[in-house]
Amino acid sequence: MQKRKLPIGIQTFRKIREDDYYYVDKSAYLAQLNDEGTHFFLSRPRRFGKSLFLDTLKELFEGSEELFRGLAIHGDWDWSVRHPVVRLSFGGGNYTDPGQVRASVAEQLASIERANDIAAEFETAGGRLAHLLESLHRRAGRRVVVLVDEYDKPILDALEYPEVARENRDFLRGFYSVIKDADAHVRFAFLTGVSKFSKVSLFSGLNNLTDITLEARYSAICGYTEADLDDVFAAELPGLDRARIREWYNGYAWLGEEKVYNPYDVLLLFRNRRFDAYWFETGTPRFLVDTLFERRVTTMALAEMVGGVELLSAFDVGQIGTEALLFQTGYLTVRSVDDVIGEQLFRLGYPNREVRQSLNRALLGNLVKDVGRELKNSIRLTELLAANDFDGMRDLFEAFYASIPHQWYTNNDIADYEGYYASVFYSYFAALGLDIVVEDSSSHGRLDMAVRANGRVYLFDFKVAEQSPPGSALKQLEKKDYAAKYRASGEPIHLVGVEFSSAARNVTGFEVAHA
Repeated sequence: MQKRKLPIGIQTFRKIREDDYYYVDKSAYLAQLNDEGTHFFLSRPRRFGKSLFLDTLKELFEGSEELFRGLAIHGDWDWSVRHPVVRLSFGGGNYTDPGQVRASVAEQLASIERANDIAAEFETAGGRLAHLLESLHRRAGRRVVVLVDEYDKPILDALEYPEVARENRDFLRGFYSVIKDADAHVRFAFLTGVSKFSKVSLFSGLNNLTDITLEARYSAICGYTEADLDDVFAAELPGLDRARIREWYNGYAWLGEEKVYNPYDVLLLFRNRRFDAYWFETGTPRFLVDTLFERRVTTMALAEMVGGVELLSAFDVGQIGTEALLFQTGYLTVRSVDDVIGEQLFRLGYPNREVRQSLNRALLGNLVKDVGRELKNSIRLTELLAANDFDGMRDLFEAFYASIPHQWYTNNDIADYEGYYASVFYSYFAALGLDIVVEDSSSHGRLDMAVRANGRVYLFDFKVAEQSPPGSALKQLEKKDYAAKYRASGEPIHLVGVEFSSAARNVTGFEVAHA
């Protein structure tokens, strides 16, 4: 298969098709949406192809048949019918100052009015949009398609400035309500964003939207599937470890059977030919890391979070659920779904190695306040694991805990010392991209942490010295025989009992046995 150009950062469907870039055909979803309804909402993390999908919708409803030749929808669409399109995007602005979102809307409406030779007859944004939809419908004789990209960015940008965020939210609530009020002039509407704000706060005026975020049949509407990589990008795969691509970048799920890749990661991998945290490094918000610290969310807990449908969508200014924040922004994804008392219960976890490794590294950096030291510690831990040097590991963690400033403890009320100290251990191993399981259940009980590295298995139990007798961590590992579950692998198994002192604020016990 011949190589094509990689569409890195390109969100224009016409450019991709005319300039012979790789394109993953999502047009079958367009036909499905058109058959099922008229007003839709989709939430996906940043850089997942939402803007390109909206641009594809624009070209479809405008009747650009030449761009769709050879695609799934081409034979199932009436190309003689063309609709006017109003497309609004909030992806390019920064909305942390009061009035910026109003100015952006005014500029975008003015541009559409000029392009269609329509005079602005109203001063308010809502009035202008309503007049625009009515005028376009009357002139074209066909109802209008409304597309809104990054509908929530003006609110998300300002979350650290609650007054501005609320002002932006309230303005947008009134503005978006026009789409429902002008329903007689609207043929199709599609809104995309990263988050789903509660219906009461933002969508109360637009309650006719069908939310397809967690509908299984639309789970791959954005992102690349395994088949996409093997078929569309076959020419890019030679020289890259296919299993490693899956480990690093696959794993995002929205209830569909098949998990998907973040397109940005895949395209950067193909261009640079090396594995790196491409998506994570493009803009993980400081707000996210700070929020996790403020709420005392341990890193071990991140790997096993649980939430219901309402909990995962409980998103509003000043009322952001931890699970909703992590799920909607893409740092956790759906791992499994259980039915409990007639309700769906979602078990969340890291989607892949990139997110697990990078998020834990960011959390460590926030604690250490010294990126250089954190990196040196991680490199040193890699060397110690390779040498199976347990004395060195104890020295490394003792030095790390000793380096945490006294002020950090006085400014942070730690209720769960065992969880806090264990999380630091977990984050250091997770930041290396190792295979880790926390709270692993067996017939003997629940093991705190299991780590696989260099053909060996390390089983950890953590205790707080003030709450348990000396040596109890290792004794529990031996008494419960947690190693039994791992013996079938034939790998050497090491039991590591770690004890912390809340008074000394350090490791006070580090015992090792071999199972």
